[in-house]
Amino acid sequence: MEQTYLIKPHLRRNYPSISYGKGIYLYDVDGKRYLDGCSGAVTANIGHGVEGIIHVMNEQAKKVAFVYRSQFTSEPAETLANKLSELAPGGEYWTFLVNSGSEAAETAMKIAIQYWQEKGKRGKNKILSRWLSYHGITIGALSMSGHPLRRERFVPLLEDFPSICAPYCYRCPYNSTYPSCQLRCADELKQAIERIGAEHIAAFIAEPIVGAAGAAITPPDGYYEKIRDICNQYDILFIVDEVMTGLGRTGKMFAIEHWNVQPDLITLGKGLGAGYTPIAATMVSKRVLQPILEGSGVIMSGHTLSANPLSAATALAVLRYVETHRLPEKAEETGRYLFTQLVPFKQQFPWIGDIRGKGLLIGIEFAALNTKYILPNPLSFTDLIVTKAQNLGLLVYPAAAGNGKDGAAIIIAPPLTITKEEVAELITLLKQTFLQIDSELAIGGDDNHA
Repeated sequence: MEQTYLIKPHLRRNYPSISYGKGIYLYDVDGKRYLDGCSGAVTANIGHGVEGIIHVMNEQAKKVAFVYRSQFTSEPAETLANKLSELAPGGEYWTFLVNSGSEAAETAMKIAIQYWQEKGKRGKNKILSRWLSYHGITIGALSMSGHPLRRERFVPLLEDFPSICAPYCYRCPYNSTYPSCQLRCADELKQAIERIGAEHIAAFIAEPIVGAAGAAITPPDGYYEKIRDICNQYDILFIVDEVMTGLGRTGKMFAIEHWNVQPDLITLGKGLGAGYTPIAATMVSKRVLQPILEGSGVIMSGHTLSANPLSAATALAVLRYVETHRLPEKAEETGRYLFTQLVPFKQQFPWIGDIRGKGLLIGIEFAALNTKYILPNPLSFTDLIVTKAQNLGLLVYPAAAGNGKDGAAIIIAPPLTITKEEVAELITLLKQTFLQIDSELAIGGDDNHA
């Protein structure tokens, strides 16, 4: 291998070099085609190489690509913020534009704390979150994340924000079932608040559907309605992390709409730029922004490239494409079809434990043969599936599951533009992958199934 100075995820691994992308496909420099079954990192929501988006990028770049947000605003940034408020689930929202989901989560955390400061309640500065969650890799966002594998190297630097269990019906922490459980996992938030003291807590943050930390763990009906009620009861803000789930991915423009709940703050990322530009956003309800408007008038956060015109214009074009092509509705319809095609795999491959999700965000969790026991060497098992799929020309996304350290899972999340014919190709490639895995497990004997 030729000497490289680029730091990649695995320093000793060789990666194929990308040439170009079109639609749901990517092509490497050797001409091999890959079906993007996970939209990269659940990001390329509208597919690759959309000419209309590229045209908007070129036209904006001809005008101005960057201005510093403390010196100028711009028409693309203003229009994007207005469009997000228009799309938001109820009420008016103001938008703070940043560059990544991690930055959006940190900004939401800071605004939540500042909200209470402006109201004279400086003791409310803790954020509660769930185990089996992921809100970003920066120190503040990682403090809010209940992702044990990503936390472990930095624990001395992190706050102990994860406080309650995820609504993980497949592995219910109470060994119960819905609806007889009466949503005890939601009631756990109430218990955590009472233990810590509401006077110390600024906000609770959650992903509507858990992404990388739980492979599309999807709460049952009534869960978020109960969470919202608890936050209201104890005067705590509710932050919804829609970095992975937002803007059509689950069949709604915002995934929290499946539960008919209005958050106080919303974070967006991934699908906002759809891979065409780095951009993310923290959306702040009018209620939360009001005391800041009437008080200091300044939100203490910001980044050099925040709200740059090139990224804002690109994101606005992406949103218009999503609306024009009715991609949330398409994701719901195609997602149902994809799900029905995946369900028979549970019978054919007994090491598939659970298939879950909404729209085109579907998680597949692997377990020991005909049980819920975690597979031995789960990280190796997930990597094996991801690698074999890629060798066959299918990209899938690795995810945590189980206790967050020892679970094996993948996410299937193709671009929202995928057709039923392309879904059939995805299913064929995934089945070929699983058949190869099944053959290797059989060769290894029963010990590999235990």
